[in-house]
Amino acid sequence: MSAILRHCFASSLLLVMLGAPQAQAQAQAQAEEIAGTLGAVGSDTMAGLMLRWGEALTRQHPGIRLQLQASGSASAPPALVAGTTRLGPMSRPMNEAERRAFIERHGYPPRQLAVARDALVVVVHRHNPLESLGHRELDAIFSDSRRCGASEGVLRWRQLGLDRPEGRIRLHGRNAASGTQGLFRRIALCDGHFRPEVNEHPGSAAVVAAVAEDPRAIGYAGLNHLTPGVKALARREAEGVRHFPDPEAVRRGDYALSRDLYLYLNHPPGESLPAAERAFLDLVLSPAGQSIVEELGFVALPEARRQRQRQRQGLVLDEAGR
Repeated sequence: MSAILRHCFASSLLLVMLGAPQAQAQAQAQAEEIAGTLGAVGSDTMAGLMLRWGEALTRQHPGIRLQLQASGSASAPPALVAGTTRLGPMSRPMNEAERRAFIERHGYPPRQLAVARDALVVVVHRHNPLESLGHRELDAIFSDSRRCGASEGVLRWRQLGLDRPEGRIRLHGRNAASGTQGLFRRIALCDGHFRPEVNEHPGSAAVVAAVAEDPRAIGYAGLNHLTPGVKALARREAEGVRHFPDPEAVRRGDYALSRDLYLYLNHPPGESLPAAERAFLDLVLSPAGQSIVEELGFVALPEARRQRQRQRQGLVLDEAGR
């Protein structure tokens, strides 16, 4: 063997010997299974999304299980304050009283993470000829306070210039535990009050089902709950311009009833996220996690915003290297 060949052979053997412990450690780390139970309490709107993310996470890490209690967004802050959960999905931001209660209990604020975009839509029966509603009309239909400026309440379909359906408008919406109700009241009713005759439902699917069965009904629900039995109405500006809740308008925020969907975390500053929670957030903000968002009828976060949040949470950059 020539001196050159002997030198190359010795160098290669040395590299292999030096790299063996590192390769062994890497293989051992990969073999270590992340395990644990992730508890989550909160939004009904996000229930399907959370469960699908949980299923995807379990496929990646069979030792992790997600346990979800979907009681409405209002149930997340008390559970986070009490420490009965570390993950709180919410379809609205925490209000100041909820944040203050958390800080008083734990000594630091909850961590807020936007995970998807959504929109509320006003729906009528599929055979209803109505196509759009103005802001004042919508408020006059659902509220008895009319803070958006209507001169009178809209109680019957003929007040909207329709020959059919005949009779009184039947109202459907969400219950008080829902972030959906809070957003609709704040934007569509100008912080007014709902009529007492609004039939309240625990989920958007129930609202849509009720409207689909009644030609005289109108309701509001999450965008991802639309079915062939209902028709989504456009929002009409004073000049007559109509705005539809298409994905790009929702992603940009141009549609007035657009919103973020959130995960709130009990994460003490300076501490590392537990491995199971870190794996869950890594999935949620990955391209695979955002494809689940779109599959379920929500709107994925813009890529730049998703990457900023990954960096803020101390997560590795995604597989595209961004």
